Amino acid sequence: MSLTKEKRLFLALMISLFILFIEVIGGLLSNSLALLSDAGHVLTDAFAIALSLMAAMISKKPSDFRATYGYQRIGLLAAIINGISLFAVAGYIFYEGYRRFVSPPHIEATLMLTVAVAGLIGNGIMAMILSKGHHDLNIKSAWLHIIGDLLASVGVVIAGIILYFTNFKYADPIASTIVGLLVLIGGIRVVRDALWVFLELAPAGYNLQEITKAILSVPEVQGLHDVHLWSISHGRPAFSAHVWINDVPLSKADEIRKRIEQKLSQIGINHTVIQLECTECEKNGLYCQLRTEEFHYHH
Repeated sequence: MSLTKEKRLFLALMISLFILFIEVIGGLLSNSLALLSDAGHVLTDAFAIALSLMAAMISKKPSDFRATYGYQRIGLLAAIINGISLFAVAGYIFYEGYRRFVSPPHIEATLMLTVAVAGLIGNGIMAMILSKGHHDLNIKSAWLHIIGDLLASVGVVIAGIILYFTNFKYADPIASTIVGLLVLIGGIRVVRDALWVFLELAPAGYNLQEITKAILSVPEVQGLHDVHLWSISHGRPAFSAHVWINDVPLSKADEIRKRIEQKLSQIGINHTVIQLECTECEKNGLYCQLRTEEFHYHH
């Protein structure tokens, strides 16, 4: 029986908190910055998963008079908060890494390696739990955090092996710097994806010109203008346009609208607002397109 996304997020949260506990204890006892850096990354993972879990629960609430589009963007707000927190964590890791390059401390390699392997196994389990559902930015962002931490754990394990066999003390700060870079990249990616939706930019993977051409392929359509393409939340594109059609009875107009919506649905756009008009566009919108013309951009 497949688990719901809420149950998968809760299970991943419990595992991440356990990994956080053992890596903090192991990092303090072994004096390994790489382990403590990875623990910091796990902390942000746990924070991201917790926010994603809350957002998943809140987003299930139906739309109401305060949120007519629903509550899906709660998850985006959580992603931005989490991404900004990653910048602070990365900065601290870089600072401590620099200090340890200048003055490398003694590290218990055996304990460091043991804890790092345990963290690697735990991150692998979490990655498997959240390996599905990437159409949801909440799930995707949590999964990307865990993948980043999985790679970081690999780096810590390698550093532990090098330290154990060669006593190369710089292996620990080098590994922590790599972890810091992964944390920073993860934060930039999450904030970028969330802001893309908040700024209502055209969602990636959708070509607005191809969409308008699909609408213009309907025989009764003479042109369209005031075209808008944005996302209500991640993975939920929305489209609106004024469509100029022939002067036809209302029943026929409704038929035309349904055919337009069907074409948009085939592209992957199910939330649409189509306003049918029987007069020519005033040529003051983003697109003012006739069937026999090329696209004209009006600024």
